[in-house]
Amino acid sequence: MSAIYPLTLLYDAACPVCALEMDHLRARNDAGRLVFVDISAPGFDPTPFGASLEAMDAEIHALRADGQLMKGVQVLRLAYEAVDLGWVMRPVGWGPLRGPADVAYRVFARHRRTISRAAAPLIDGVRALRAWQMARRMRQCSGGTCTVHQDEGRTR
Repeated sequence: MSAIYPLTLLYDAACPVCALEMDHLRARNDAGRLVFVDISAPGFDPTPFGASLEAMDAEIHALRADGQLMKGVQVLRLAYEAVDLGWVMRPVGWGPLRGPADVAYRVFARHRRTISRAAAPLIDGVRALRAWQMARRMRQCSGGTCTVHQDEGRTR
């Protein structure tokens, strides 16, 4: 595809906030530009990726198609770009916002488990809403045609 994509996201699925975000990206990954690897899965081996498990656990990492390992906010910017949501993260790449965004992300990453515990009811609510929306859209499927992403302006 390119030097960047497919982009292999190395994320912690045991972190509810992280898993929720990856679920969102996965649902929009129609072009297959993202590959998802759970670093918390039993038997996960970080060796082929060129970083330690401790480093990957400290902040999100990604492996570009050209073999370059990336981490932090730049990974999220590329992931959002891959699913046509680049505009959401584009501002955090702008000069005056880049530094504060990087610091804010590192603070979040360091405290993500505590944040996940505090946000558990909200996370559960978002998951339930997404499941309900998907079930509603799936009921619209008939005759071999399904507009699963009709609300987002995309069809399947």
